[in-house]
Amino acid sequence: MKIIAFIAVCAALFISGCASVPMAPHAESVKAKEFNPPSEGNAGVYIYRNSFVGQALKKDIRIDGKCIGESAANVFFHTEVEGDKTHQVTTESEFSPNILEFFFEAGKNYFIRQFIKIGVFVGGADLELIEEEQGKRDVSKLNLAAPGTCSEK
Repeated sequence: MKIIAFIAVCAALFISGCASVPMAPHAESVKAKEFNPPSEGNAGVYIYRNSFVGQALKKDIRIDGKCIGESAANVFFHTEVEGDKTHQVTTESEFSPNILEFFFEAGKNYFIRQFIKIGVFVGGADLELIEEEQGKRDVSKLNLAAPGTCSEK
């Protein structure tokens, strides 16, 4: 009986604990939340995680293989990519990366939500494109993470 209780407590901590990642200065977070148009010829990309599930997990996010950062609960990343081009956004999952690939129109901001799916062994992550107004509402409640820190996997 003690073993079952121990396993239940560990599982609860795994699902609800909080991971932390390096954060950007507060002023940068505030500026990113102005949702200004991207620079000439580029598309703006906001990638965020606001789900309750898997708060103890950190998951890499990459665009075209380049590290954007390692996510945690209640953070977002903001970057720009070359516009009028198809890009591949990936995040790690249980056994392989999950990929979201689509055309980024120059001059637009895009919002991509990363969410955690609890799997058999560990939690996996997935990505979904979010409508702009919903993305702005979600990101406005989060904090900007520092870019460029990914695991060595």
